[in-house]
Order: sequence, then C-alpha cells, then structure tokens
Amino acid sequence: MATATAAVARSAGQAFGIERIQLDAPRPHEVLVELEAVGICHTDLSVRAGHTPFPLPGVLGHEGVGTVAAVGDAVTSTTRGERVLLSFDSCGACRACRELRPVQCLHWQALNLFGGRRLDGSAVLWDDTGRSLHGKFFGQSSFATLALASDRNVVPVPKDLPAEALTPFGCGVQTGAGAVLNVLCPEPGHTLAVFGAGGVGLAAVMAARLTAATRIIAVDLHPARLELARELGATDTVDAHEQDAVAAIEELTDGHGADRALEASGALPALRQAVTALAVGGVLGVAGAPPQGTELGIDIPQLLDRGPRIVGINQGASLPQRFLPALVELFRTGRLPVDKLVRGYPFDQIERAAEDALSGAVVKPVLQMSG
Repeated sequence: MATATAAVARSAGQAFGIERIQLDAPRPHEVLVELEAVGICHTDLSVRAGHTPFPLPGVLGHEGVGTVAAVGDAVTSTTRGERVLLSFDSCGACRACRELRPVQCLHWQALNLFGGRRLDGSAVLWDDTGRSLHGKFFGQSSFATLALASDRNVVPVPKDLPAEALTPFGCGVQTGAGAVLNVLCPEPGHTLAVFGAGGVGLAAVMAARLTAATRIIAVDLHPARLELARELGATDTVDAHEQDAVAAIEELTDGHGADRALEASGALPALRQAVTALAVGGVLGVAGAPPQGTELGIDIPQLLDRGPRIVGINQGASLPQRFLPALVELFRTGRLPVDKLVRGYPFDQIERAAEDALSGAVVKPVLQMSG
C-alpha cells in the first residue's frame, strides 16, 4: 500500500477535508501516479453538491497530471518515471472499446461515475482509520498526491510543458474541443454558437477558430468571460443577461440561425435557447451536465418542420491516446492557448478554488500539489 494526502468529500454539501489516505498496490493493468497538479471541474463540484450521483465518502478529481510511480506487471502503455495526463477510463474489452469508441464503453458509468470501486467490487482507497473510501472517480480520483489509474486512462505528455496548463486537457478541453472537431465539424461558412463560456465552452471556441466556421458566437452571463471568448476566437458575443440570446443570434445571422451549436453550461434555459437558435437542419451538441433527471420538452411539429439534430457529447467523443497528444501539440505551438483559462492554488486551498469556480471568478482552478 501507499500513503497519500487527499481532499475527501465526506457527504453531499460538506466542504472537502484534507486527510491522509491509503491506496491499494497496482494490479496488473493499473498505474500509480504521483500528481503534480489537478484541475477542478464542474462535475467534481456537482458530485459534492449531491447533483451528480457518486457514492460518498470518496475522493474526486479527474484532470490530473503527474509522474508514474509504479506500474502493474501487465502495463505496456507507460513506464515508471514517465509524465502522464489522466483522462477517463474504459474497459478495453467490450464492443465499443474494441471499435475505438471508449466513451461508449459498456462499463463507462461504473468505471467513471457510479461505482467508486474496481469492477470486481474491491476498494482502492481507505482513510487513516482503515475504513474504505470510494475512489476510481473517472478512473483516477486525483484530488490527492497519489492516484491509482489504469493503463487505459493514462496518456504520456512532454515534461517541458507546465502542469497547470495541461490539467484541463483530461476533461474540459477534451470535451469542448472534441465537441467541435470530432462531432459538430462545422463546415466552411457555418455559424457556431457556444452557450456557456466556461472551460468547456472556451475550449470549443478555441477549437472552432481552427475550423472554417466564419462566425463563432459565445453566449454567457459573465462579461469578463465573454471578453476572454473574444480574445480566444469568438467573432461575436452575447450577454444573455442583457439580451435575448435567440434574437441576438437571429440578428447576427440575418435570420438564418446557428448551423451548429454547443450547450456547455448545464443550464436548462440555455439548452432551450440553443435548440431554438438552430438553423433549419442545424446540429446541437449537448455537453453541459445538469442535475440527474433534468428533462427538456420538445415541440414535435417544430422538430418535424425544422429537422434539427440533437446529440449528447461525452468527453468530446474522444479516443484520448490519439486526440490528447494532438491537442497538447496545438497548445505547444500557440494555437490552443489553454493557459489563459487557468489559475493555480495550493492544494490545501481547495475550498477557495472551488468557491472561485462556482462564482465564475475563475474559469479553471488548478490545484498545485507541491504548494
């Protein structure tokens, strides 16, 4: 076993507590990673608030970057001492995994969200009293100085790039950029509207700038985030607090509407607006995650008349081992300036970082394990 320091979520609505924990030794296909930094994502805070189901008490965190400290005897994807980025997990054996669609893995929910243990039911984390904690959150539980991941969710990354800038690639950047580049695929002359200028939405804006879309519209309630969206590639912005977003998009497109749209805020009103703002035959990607059980009513005659397509997007429909190295290289060359989204915090200031994320003061808080 290994000993680590972790931010433990004991129950819904409670603050994170910094505690000493124990981690199980790596099994044949597992990897022990010493964390340098980890991003805070909306999903982490949604679990802590009780909106997203994950069994507590447990350790959250799913945007980790660190160095491999130990590997199981069947691991071939990485070696001890290699720097890696942690992403979501998959089983590698089901039909979807064999067809290189790991986000549709038969065991995705158990491995990443609802399980909190290995697939065989065995625990991986314990507190200092010997009581088991739920772990394996997105296959990693990286709100800790050590994380037990698998050979399916580690991606080697260069050692010369700043850890703080790399953390969002494992989830937020992968989701937003993948939504645009892997799913929505705007064509020359298209308009893309992005609802929500958080980490996912701004990653989508940056990715859209790499396409032939001629108009990129960012919609949000925070003027500072809209200003950042313009800096990152938005051609137009809509302050939804001051304007009707649907009317603004119609005006900007001469009544045509958005050929492609992405809902990245998880807010139901924004999702309704995104559906309404679509052009005839437009495509809407839904990446924002509202509380479990949230539903949206659809006007069926409008559906028949306008022929929109609405698609749920998980992790940018990415194959991480292929997609993430390409995104990291785009960052290295200055074409995906993710570093403009992040602000670092010492690990023991996780509560302040979470508060700044919830208030919108910071797009991507990043916890620095070395202080």
